Amino acid sequence: MAEQTASPVIRDDAPAKPDAAVVRDALGVGVAVGLSGFAFGVTSAGSGLGLLQTCVLSLLVFTGASQFALVGALAAGGNPFTAAAGAFFLGTRNAFYGLRLSQLLALPKAVRPLAAHWVIDETTAVALAQPSRRAARVGFTVTGLTLYVLWNVTTLLGALGAEAIGDTAAWGLDAAGPAVFLALLAPMLTSATERATAGLAVLLGLGLLPVLPAGVPVLAAALAAPAVLWARGRRAASTTGTTATGSTIGTTAAGSTIGTTAAGSETGPTARREKDSR
Repeated sequence: MAEQTASPVIRDDAPAKPDAAVVRDALGVGVAVGLSGFAFGVTSAGSGLGLLQTCVLSLLVFTGASQFALVGALAAGGNPFTAAAGAFFLGTRNAFYGLRLSQLLALPKAVRPLAAHWVIDETTAVALAQPSRRAARVGFTVTGLTLYVLWNVTTLLGALGAEAIGDTAAWGLDAAGPAVFLALLAPMLTSATERATAGLAVLLGLGLLPVLPAGVPVLAAALAAPAVLWARGRRAASTTGTTATGSTIGTTAAGSTIGTTAAGSETGPTARREKDSR
């Protein structure tokens, strides 16, 4: 039988959630994350990018993790193409978010290109948490709008502030980008597989840092995901094989017991009849 792909659950018949509650939740996420644009502005200016370049990045890229990865690689002296490649691969996750949200939100075709620019971690999380399509649309729109405006405003303020204070390394603000990136990443590591992948990626990145050009260890750290998945598959196959072997041994033992019992049942009466005949 042909394999079927499960379609997203559209819960239009679910109990309605008040729009005010959805807006409140969306604003909370948008404000909390949007303010971290200040750290990006400071980090970008400290890496050598100008004010215009920093603001254009936030306007056109608008995905915090990729932006931090890009300016972080540049600040470490990495090649611009290598830094851009690392940011690109990190941002590909948004394409998978889009596949899920396109069916859930079912937006008109005219607005889909604009909505695609707001497909990020936070808007996806808020939309998927809603009980109905209407609530998902409201949550996605309010989160995206709030985040986009605040992220770009605080990016501008951060870049201006970095230029005003001069050398950001002297103030220790060069650590703001990695700190914010880790703060955004940590809550997403909810399973053992995800934590193992993150840990291995850190080991690869730090271990290869002294021997590879700046920016390349970030790309090499991406090998952590297939490595962990391969190890997980081997462990699952080993567990399945052990279970199957145990079941076979148990079945064989049970069969032997039954056979022995049956043989004993036949031997007992037969022996007694032969004794009586003698």
